[in-house]
Amino acid sequence: MGATMGGMVGLTIGFLFGSFAILRNGAGPRGFLPSLSGYMLTSAATFAFFMSIGTVIRTDGLTMREWAEEQVKQGRGTFLVAPSPAIGGIGGSPVLREWERRRKAAGQQ
Repeated sequence: MGATMGGMVGLTIGFLFGSFAILRNGAGPRGFLPSLSGYMLTSAATFAFFMSIGTVIRTDGLTMREWAEEQVKQGRGTFLVAPSPAIGGIGGSPVLREWERRRKAAGQQ
């Protein structure tokens, strides 16, 4: 996903800056289209590379649900706030049900 988005952004930026560079400095010995495509492909490859790295870093590790379940298992999930009873209370979330069960068990001791 990041590589695709980075590639599209890179193509657009390459087109804009490449067009400006060609208009300002001339197309050179290769001509207009080969020069512009070189700008666009270089920019697209660079943006795609860095965006793909960012995507991997961002999506690596636990999902939010897995992280919350780990917090509850370790007994550190007390910061979770249950939804309002007016909208159905705890609901179907296993994390919040476990939190509520532990809270009640701690209150009975």
